[in-house]
Amino acid sequence: MDLDYRKQWDQNVCELYEKRCNGETVVYWEVNYPFPMSNRDYVYIRQQKELEVEGQKVYVILAQSTSMPQLPEKSGVIRVKQYEQSLAIKSDGKKGSKVFMYYFDNPGGLIPSWIINWAAESGIPSFLSGLVQACHRYPKKT
Repeated sequence: MDLDYRKQWDQNVCELYEKRCNGETVVYWEVNYPFPMSNRDYVYIRQQKELEVEGQKVYVILAQSTSMPQLPEKSGVIRVKQYEQSLAIKSDGKKGSKVFMYYFDNPGGLIPSWIINWAAESGIPSFLSGLVQACHRYPKKT
């Protein structure tokens, strides 16, 4: 949820910010894609809920792509128009968390098979490893 912190640790972020549009908080996110591909950008509504299930807090984050005239498409960047994410986080009862995530996006355009293979074999595992490290380094609230 901390977009400023995300910009610090995620090298794939080109641009990332929130904007109020039509009474809703909308996120704009441009992602660096490897050469020779064009960057992708996302415009989505994100919601966070804190639930209590059997006496335990569960944090739920939902995101879904939207279209906002206030955030028009950029030349040279492909807009991802199909994006959904559902995330639930709860304590593992020890010193960690259990994270459950559903993620879908259609990046559009033609993606070479070598990039798909790289993403499956290296890119996604590397990103998840960086995410875990970023969580451990996240400043604690006092």
